[in-house]
Amino acid sequence: MQYIKVTFSFITIHEYQQDLLISDLADIGFNTFEDTENGFSAFIDANSYSQQFLTDTLTDYEDEFEYNYTVTEIEGENWNEEWEKNFTPLIIDDTCYIRATFHAAQPQYTYEIVIDPKMAFGTGHHQTTTMMMKYILAADVVGKVILDMGCGTGILAILAAKKGAKELVAIDNDEVCYLSAVENAALNNIDIITAICGGKERIPEKKYDIILANINRNILLDQIPVYAKVLADGGSIYFSGFYESPDLEMIKSACEGFGISYCDYKKIGDWVAAKFIKLTKEY
Repeated sequence: MQYIKVTFSFITIHEYQQDLLISDLADIGFNTFEDTENGFSAFIDANSYSQQFLTDTLTDYEDEFEYNYTVTEIEGENWNEEWEKNFTPLIIDDTCYIRATFHAAQPQYTYEIVIDPKMAFGTGHHQTTTMMMKYILAADVVGKVILDMGCGTGILAILAAKKGAKELVAIDNDEVCYLSAVENAALNNIDIITAICGGKERIPEKKYDIILANINRNILLDQIPVYAKVLADGGSIYFSGFYESPDLEMIKSACEGFGISYCDYKKIGDWVAAKFIKLTKEY
């Protein structure tokens, strides 16, 4: 499979501006991002790439900061080789150890997750994934039925499975992510994850005790009515992929309309993750 690599370099840019640009690029299909010395590189399946979509997206930033970018076509295996050179193991809360297949095991940690991303988002290094994993580590998931929306590599579902979840459904509309979730579940000897390629329309009709949704503000706002329908009374939902202002208040407001109450939030850099609980009857 071939990919398009778009490498951005900036003269000056604020962190929140770069995060907003990455979020907008994700909206048009870019699913992997890699920091560089002067900016970052964004990757997308060549079949999904549109120069017009990229140009339209960048138009919104013309007056915000100065940038240059290059577009390169690469083979998937070349990207994976580059990823292997730069991927470092990650430890979260001194409890969860995330590594690649070529790293040595560390059995002293309670939970060890092996990830081979294959161009999919979710190695735990991004702030949003880290915060979601912190929430899962603190939550009671034993015996729970869990939905992981925008699952990427499947890392959140895998952690929940290792913590004792009963059943997991992991959904992503990107085929690369779907395949990555399937492969990573197998790498971790997890057989209770059902991976599905698609969007909200593919959510199986059942009640979920917990919903994990690490996507972006606009998609979350669009999907909250569906989440409300399938989330069990008393169930928890964890959101991430957005900012504290104005995003968090917008998500709070949308959830209130469906009887889903805000509990608390975490913040790393400009990114936020938040916990909500459904307290009322089904809508």
